[in-house]
Amino acid sequence: MSLGLEEYLGRAFQEKLRLQGVPPMVPAWDSASPLPSMRLLLKRREVAEVEQALQTQREEFRRRMEHLAQRRQQLSQREEQLRDVALKFDAFLKALVARQEQALRRADGERARVAQRGAEAARLRQELARLQQRREHLCRRLRSLRVFGDYLRDVLAAMGQFQDIPSMLAHFGVLVGVRAALLHQLEAGQERLAQGQAQLQWYREEAGGELLRRNDEVLQLRARLEAARRDVLQGESHWTQIQSVAAQRTLLLGQIRMAVLNLFELATKRLKVPKDVALEDTEAQLDVVLLCMQDLAAICAELCPKELGLRPLLLATTTTRPRHHRGVTVPPSQE
Repeated sequence: MSLGLEEYLGRAFQEKLRLQGVPPMVPAWDSASPLPSMRLLLKRREVAEVEQALQTQREEFRRRMEHLAQRRQQLSQREEQLRDVALKFDAFLKALVARQEQALRRADGERARVAQRGAEAARLRQELARLQQRREHLCRRLRSLRVFGDYLRDVLAAMGQFQDIPSMLAHFGVLVGVRAALLHQLEAGQERLAQGQAQLQWYREEAGGELLRRNDEVLQLRARLEAARRDVLQGESHWTQIQSVAAQRTLLLGQIRMAVLNLFELATKRLKVPKDVALEDTEAQLDVVLLCMQDLAAICAELCPKELGLRPLLLATTTTRPRHHRGVTVPPSQE
């Protein structure tokens, strides 16, 4: 059983060495070996060799890692250097592009200035030609006006009031300006005069029209006044007529009232009827007189009905008006 365990351990150790890539340092285990101590020593030596191989591999791995760290540091430094170089190169490219653009703008500006200077030169040449033509024209005019200069000098010498020709020309220029101002004032005055005359004519026409309208209004008012006077006269005559008619009717009314009062006095006196009626109450007096007349007619009809024929009248009268009116009562003896 111990032999099987040792064989199992040996195979497992060899498999481990094979997996780790360590070549076997000892030959395979001889199962026919009779010495366990030798086998143990061999195992220990194999373990030591394996440990040494592992230590060697660790050292190699550490050296590789250090080399890789150094390499990584160098690469990072190189990357930083390349980044700086790239930034510097970008800045150089930008500066180069800016200088190129500035040079292009400068060239465009130079071309524009050259074109402008060419145009300015052409304009100046045209101006020079125009000025030369102007100079020639002025020279011709000077030659043509030289006669007037001689004339002005002769006038200056003849007048003796001025020191030189410019002062004389200034004086005459002032006179011409004053004359122009006076002419302008004269034209303005004539224009104002024409406007005033037109306005006066308009005022006259307006006043004439207004006068005609006022005359028409006066005529209309006079006609209305005459009509009003006629109406007043007619009204006064009508009022006089009304007053005369009213006076006549008042007189007639007074006469009627006096007659009624006389009849009332006679009736009440003859028939002995009490006078309990006011003197101004004519209607009550008429009622009393009517009652008295009805009573008299009734008495006459009773006395001689065939001769007088008053019975029907008495009946009609007594049926239409009552015997008693406003407190007036006929005595029973009279009935």
